[in-house]
Amino acid sequence: MPEPRFLVVRLGSLGDIVHTFPAVAALRETFPQSPITWLTHPRWETLVRSSSLATEIWATETRSPSSIREIVARIRLENFSTAIDYQGLWKSAALPLFGGVPRRIGFSSQTIREWGVPILYTDRVRCVTTHIAEQNGELSQRAGARQTVAPFSLQISPQDDAIVRQLVRDCGLDRYILLSPGGGWRSKCWPPNRFGGLSRQIRDTLGLRCVINYGPGEDALVEAIKVASGNADPVAYRGTLEKLMALARNALCVVGGDTGPLHLAVAVGTPSVSIYGPTDPARNGPFPNPTPAFVGTQDVAPQLAQARTSSPYSSSIVAPQELSANSNDEHPEASETSDRNVILRASSAIRDHRRVDETDPAILKISVDEVFTAVRRIIGAPA
Repeated sequence: MPEPRFLVVRLGSLGDIVHTFPAVAALRETFPQSPITWLTHPRWETLVRSSSLATEIWATETRSPSSIREIVARIRLENFSTAIDYQGLWKSAALPLFGGVPRRIGFSSQTIREWGVPILYTDRVRCVTTHIAEQNGELSQRAGARQTVAPFSLQISPQDDAIVRQLVRDCGLDRYILLSPGGGWRSKCWPPNRFGGLSRQIRDTLGLRCVINYGPGEDALVEAIKVASGNADPVAYRGTLEKLMALARNALCVVGGDTGPLHLAVAVGTPSVSIYGPTDPARNGPFPNPTPAFVGTQDVAPQLAQARTSSPYSSSIVAPQELSANSNDEHPEASETSDRNVILRASSAIRDHRRVDETDPAILKISVDEVFTAVRRIIGAPA
């Protein structure tokens, strides 16, 4: 019997692609010889390539009619046996349909957000798991994968690693905390004055400086954080995705909300403190993942592997007031495993995916002291 030929569709965004890797890894693990072609947006082509899960990566711009026509024609030429749409949108589901892929797997109407999309699938999966990475894995399992998710690693080039190391050295940094304050929705972002207060407390108490990762259109956000940081002197960083991976991998930990850079940092093995409000960490929280491969950097890889693979990753969800109340004692849920990825979310938080321009009230209940306590615990600093 010939090996199946898979077309997997996940166009974006950063965090969503990271949460698709475990599912595609399960597919690759079951079908090591099968061609897997990953269809994505041009912006994420490098990220997908870093996972080494796809045989080929095709990039398409779905807002361009000519790009759509080109990719549909290309799909028709490949004779794929199965397409898996991890995106669940009309634009992603339509491409395998018009490309003539005979078997098209996607989410059922109970799981999907865009009304009517499942009609384009031949196989509609009603998910029984909660986290989006495992829900993606249920699609892989319908395609024949033995399990829903599997380990994967992201490759960071030695060139990017060396450039980032030199960059932080030039800024007078050796060890640092990475802050990722931005996000697509303002409602799920912790306020900049609190990130500034956290930076100041980290500098005053731990003697460490922070690096602020930011993207296009976030200059005012960074300036507000730097002003609130006072003499803490955090370093602002804006660069390529490849260098962000290296920057995150070399950080002591990352602090941010439910955003792509935070999930990327977790994926490359960096401990995290994540601040959640209107989005549910049970569905969209950090997901376990193994240590990345540093291609060609044999001098640093063994030390990093030894330091960060002594226990499997897991996440603990902690109510901020509970963390604060136990800040001077051993936390009952804290362990070498659980404290790698600490999630802070107020018990009053309500799931709400509306893109509101005001900070969600639940986010405001998480204080600087509570986040700092989690950071200190993760990096092993004494109280």
